[in-house]
Amino acid sequence: MFSPSHFTALVLFALFASVVFGITQRDTPRRMFRYGLYCFVLFVGSAIVLSWLMYFIAR
Repeated sequence: MFSPSHFTALVLFALFASVVFGITQRDTPRRMFRYGLYCFVLFVGSAIVLSWLMYFIAR
């Protein structure tokens, strides 16, 4: 049975959400891909930054 870690679940969510955002928010395939990649990087990057902030706040 597949039991993903928190990070794996985050990456999967970011991937699927970015695909949907790219397809629905832009009109050409090139712009769709670039916007989807941009959203993916923002999702994962912000989660990493926020997790480090929470780590230091909890200490």
